[in-house]
Amino acid sequence: SGVAWNESQHCRLLVPEQLQLCRRHLEVMPSIVRAARRTQALCQQSFADMRWNCSSIQRAPSFGPDLLTGTREAAFVHALAAAAVAQGIARSCASGELPLCSCGPGPAEPPAPGSRWGGCGDNLSHGLQLGAAFTEGSARAGPGSTPGLRAVNRHNGAVGRAVLSDSLDTRCKCHGVSGSCSVKTCWKGLPDLGEIASDLKSRYLAALKVTHRLVGPRKQLIPKEGDARPVTEMDLVYLISSPDYCTPNPQLGSLGTQDRPCNRSSVGSDSCDLLCCGRGYNTYTEEVQERCHCRYRWCCSVVCRRCRRSLDRHVCK
Repeated sequence: SGVAWNESQHCRLLVPEQLQLCRRHLEVMPSIVRAARRTQALCQQSFADMRWNCSSIQRAPSFGPDLLTGTREAAFVHALAAAAVAQGIARSCASGELPLCSCGPGPAEPPAPGSRWGGCGDNLSHGLQLGAAFTEGSARAGPGSTPGLRAVNRHNGAVGRAVLSDSLDTRCKCHGVSGSCSVKTCWKGLPDLGEIASDLKSRYLAALKVTHRLVGPRKQLIPKEGDARPVTEMDLVYLISSPDYCTPNPQLGSLGTQDRPCNRSSVGSDSCDLLCCGRGYNTYTEEVQERCHCRYRWCCSVVCRRCRRSLDRHVCK
């Protein structure tokens, strides 16, 4: 991620499936690098209070078994990365950063009464097209990659892009005397990627376990359990069940939860009971300094004292 993408030789850092695409579209690589960083940050943020906290994503591109074997966690990461790349390219087009694309096309439907289409909307179609080409190249790569795993990765990447597409909404800016908003200029824009990550987290929790089986003339992803609902284009899917991530197991990609901070008063996934997997926790008292007894001083400042107080920290055994 620290590479300055100003020479085509840097493309050799990528997997072969992405190499030619990189060389043809070198100007888009900074957008993809930013998308990769954002994916890392949002994955860790989304799972900070769970047993699997996405810390393994920091080793990219040298992923461990938790992200290479078709797990539920890999499904989330593939979907979020696909959405992040497409969004990054779409926004870079609109900002003028990329010479081969610009603002998104104007909407076909008529504007709402009192408004008009204008501004510079995110170029979602270009982001989806180029983003799919790049991330699907990644989905096809990897040692030990099987047809079933490639199909699952492609499906989950498509889910990420579909969620992004559905999030495109209308943004408006008011015009008029003294903010009267007599006329509004509107365009189509994408939300912050954090909203997409939140949506995908919900789909992660409801993901379907599937198998890659011949159905009629071709292989398809179908539910592993016979009584499960059919797979839809908006479902995240996975091939193998995840470990409980309670104890270290390098073969399964589990780092364990020992020494993780937990919340003794919580009943959610960050509770000491759930996060520590029943092993118990240690409590430490820590003294912290913070601002206190603050008062407003005329005209333009706030003056505070520094106070000390003790905090209890709870850490999994």
